[in-house]
Amino acid sequence: MFRRLLIANRGEIACRIARTARTMGMRVAAVHSEADADARHVRLADEAYAIGPAPAGDSYLRGDAILEAARAAGADAIHPGYGFLSENAGFAAACAAAGVAFVGPTPEAIRAVGEKHSARRRMAAAGVPVLPGCDEDVRDFRTLAERARLIGYPLLAKAVAGGGGRGMRRADGGAELAEAVAGARREAQAAFGDDRLILEKFVPGARHVEVQAFADAHGSVVHLFERECSIQRRYQKIVEEAPSPAVGPELRAALGAAAVRAARAVSYIGAGTVEFVVDPEGALHFLEMNARLQVEHPVTEAIAGIDLVEWQLRVAAGEPLPLRQEDIARSGHAVEARICAEDPARGFLPATGRIASFRKPADAEGAVRVDSGFAAGDAVTAHYDSLLAKLVVRGRDRESAVRRLGAALADTQIAGVATNLDWLRALAAHPAFVSGDYDTGFVDARGAELRPEPAPAPDSALAVAALFALLERRPQAPRSPWEAGDGWRLNADARDEVLLVDGERRIPVAVRGAGDDMEMTLPGGAVRVSGALEADGRVRARIGGATLAAEVARVADGGGGARLAVFVRGRAHEIALADPLASAGGAEDESGGLAAPVPGKVVRLLCEAGARVRRGAPLAVIEAMKTEHTIAAPADGTVTRVEFAVGDWVDEGRSLVEFAADEGERPAASARG
Repeated sequence: MFRRLLIANRGEIACRIARTARTMGMRVAAVHSEADADARHVRLADEAYAIGPAPAGDSYLRGDAILEAARAAGADAIHPGYGFLSENAGFAAACAAAGVAFVGPTPEAIRAVGEKHSARRRMAAAGVPVLPGCDEDVRDFRTLAERARLIGYPLLAKAVAGGGGRGMRRADGGAELAEAVAGARREAQAAFGDDRLILEKFVPGARHVEVQAFADAHGSVVHLFERECSIQRRYQKIVEEAPSPAVGPELRAALGAAAVRAARAVSYIGAGTVEFVVDPEGALHFLEMNARLQVEHPVTEAIAGIDLVEWQLRVAAGEPLPLRQEDIARSGHAVEARICAEDPARGFLPATGRIASFRKPADAEGAVRVDSGFAAGDAVTAHYDSLLAKLVVRGRDRESAVRRLGAALADTQIAGVATNLDWLRALAAHPAFVSGDYDTGFVDARGAELRPEPAPAPDSALAVAALFALLERRPQAPRSPWEAGDGWRLNADARDEVLLVDGERRIPVAVRGAGDDMEMTLPGGAVRVSGALEADGRVRARIGGATLAAEVARVADGGGGARLAVFVRGRAHEIALADPLASAGGAEDESGGLAAPVPGKVVRLLCEAGARVRRGAPLAVIEAMKTEHTIAAPADGTVTRVEFAVGDWVDEGRSLVEFAADEGERPAASARG
């Protein structure tokens, strides 16, 4: 077995690998970019090596720097995790040349499955069903359009290289094909340095089901059952479960057999995932094979009782698989929800910021697991993907697992950066998800039902925010009435005021009395309030005779006061403490500029100064957190100035394009994912 392991990744997977390697007695080294110098995976490692600036191309994608770190650490193995260099055949070959074990398949196997056109051909030859498609990278658009017509719409333009939902665009007809192909090529080039495409039939109403395969160097190949991955946005998975609620014994056997055939067809070694589409009639079709561990592997671990990272390390060290197929059994049901820094109300735009607080759910029965690369105080930047944590729950059956998922999501709190937590909570309670009756079109068709309508903070949350502000600024043991800071008056009730801001509402909360005898005037009327600050921001409040346990996290402080995240009854409310002496409001952007919705890199400019454009016309494309965002004209008008060039980095809120709307035009939303 290996003595020293270098982890060539970041985030939750790097943390997970470090924990498993430690339990196996290995010394763990990590690499990190400048942005990740104090990241959680670095803190977990025995030693860490800086390998370059924040952009992945200058750090985590630099095989030479990673191999140099491996030499410095004396590592005899490198685990690439997933993403970055995990499916890079050249890097796997460079590791072998350097005498360092690559924890993954051989370079030949990576090449065989890494390019979708060759993978489709190999699978068809091995008897694995594939979807109708065009495996050639056709550059002549007229010829490509004819191939598309023969395949039939709807279809997908898919990048030959890479995965993770990147470099994929859907076309529902000939009029959409050109833009789908152009967008897929552009994203594929940016993500993988390879803009080659294939066309593949898209199956409406299908389920996305994948099988975990595992093989060793001694000829053994097994599967560890299937996972359901149909809850997706932009072809990227959000919620996964195992086993699939749509798969019965006969289809399960067929999926497992097809996955084993796929692995044998490319002489695979290590952990791999064979992905399938299951159409509404129950027929399976090969999609792709990922030559790595998947983000959603914990649900397989939960039902199979196997540590897949440990298996990876043992197989990479030359050991045989620990179990035969007949010895592998499944038990119970598991669900994983990906908690991401993103805003579902804005088309899942990624979010950045510093995590002010992060409370994980309780796990009284050993059935709740949280894998995360972040902790309170860590910064979420625009340089990497938006995944903050994976919440994995297990139950004796699907009903109990789904119920436990809802409870665990309600018990999870993150403040300081926008997340999809409320969206996930709504999903966990949605009848279609609860019943298991959903497909890959669920988010597009029903996503609006999962976005909670903006609502004002209730009086209970306002009372907690005001109480927190008062308790924080009042000394616990004042030496005199003048030091108490509680509005004490001679021969009269103490009076105070806390100015709160909830969205557009400015709420002056008048306070009479002090200590355990306060009366607050809230939008719903006057109420008696008392309470105390406890550890870790917890507030024990008594509001109108009812006791309420809440938590408060200070999100940020600025010239206008502080912003608080107030968690009450499982819901988060962001409430500002306004400083009445501070200048009211920030400066308005009067330039008519279209601002960047997220920090990111300008990857395409589609306009120039003086151009006349129509409402909805794309003007620029920004890439952030592995996702492209198009800035569109909000109305008919004229582009008066372009502020940035392709390749420039732009901060959130900075004007990209100055735009003058035609007289009488009403601006519309201008950014979309």
